[in-house]
Amino acid sequence: MRGRQRLVRRGSVVLSGAALLAAGLLPGAADAVTTTTGDASAGKKCSMDLGSVTVGGDHRSQRITAGSPPTRTNDRVVAADVFDDQVRLSGSMFASPDPRGVFVAGHVIIGSTLIYSAYTLVRGELDPDSIHREVDGGEYGDIVAFEESRYREGTSVPRTTIYGLRDDGVLSRWTSTSGGWRVTGTSPGFAPVKAIALISKTRSYDTFLANTRGGALYTIHIPTTAPMKPVVKRVRTRTWQGFEFLIAQKCGNQGTLLLGIDKDTQSAYLYAVGHANGTATVIQGLGKVPGTFNDPAYFRFAAPIDPLLGE
Repeated sequence: MRGRQRLVRRGSVVLSGAALLAAGLLPGAADAVTTTTGDASAGKKCSMDLGSVTVGGDHRSQRITAGSPPTRTNDRVVAADVFDDQVRLSGSMFASPDPRGVFVAGHVIIGSTLIYSAYTLVRGELDPDSIHREVDGGEYGDIVAFEESRYREGTSVPRTTIYGLRDDGVLSRWTSTSGGWRVTGTSPGFAPVKAIALISKTRSYDTFLANTRGGALYTIHIPTTAPMKPVVKRVRTRTWQGFEFLIAQKCGNQGTLLLGIDKDTQSAYLYAVGHANGTATVIQGLGKVPGTFNDPAYFRFAAPIDPLLGE
């Protein structure tokens, strides 16, 4: 990664170990999704840990659980004063056990800068020496949708891939290598897309759900090979235009719990999505989620081993 630097913020960040545990952010202590047998389209009691960055730079968590209507619990700040500058976009944040406590890490975009953000919780507080920022030297000011895919399954070689949708409709892919981030593909033609949510990741491909300004919902299947040649399939033709954020979590064997956040109305709606299969995909609307959703950036708290099998 070019232009890296370690940034030590002023002051210290205090995290609550009890809050992380209760919010389901400690892998192994409480999974990021609670499932029963069956597919998401059956409306099972799946849940996700929705993360956000507040106006004040806090990391906030809310547990969203499927039901009709859905429920919202454990709404709390799990890490106060994490960022000095406003985060525009955040990829998933991964929480994992650390020899000293809990390690939380992921990528955010602040202004035009891509930043790897990490910190470690030690006995309920973040050791200031563990606060770490790595700044990429590229230009990300035109990125309007963003997500990180970490594949860590079985004996396959692990990979970390970042996807960013630019405002001119070009979908870009960066892959982490020993020498830093490397552009491994670009694909034009995605200007109508508003938001993307990762629903599948395997050794050979990643798949996103994406909504458009015209109201359609698509899957974007992206093989990990080069050149980058996405395969796009229409799932629905209308009514999906209102969401600026889509957040997805595995539910059941091959289903997806999907949250859509409308910034204009500060509201969120939950859906159970069956295994993606074009227009044959089963989608069950579970209803409006209680609460007000007015934070600037939303993401998902995830475990390091984070299977997504929605396609």
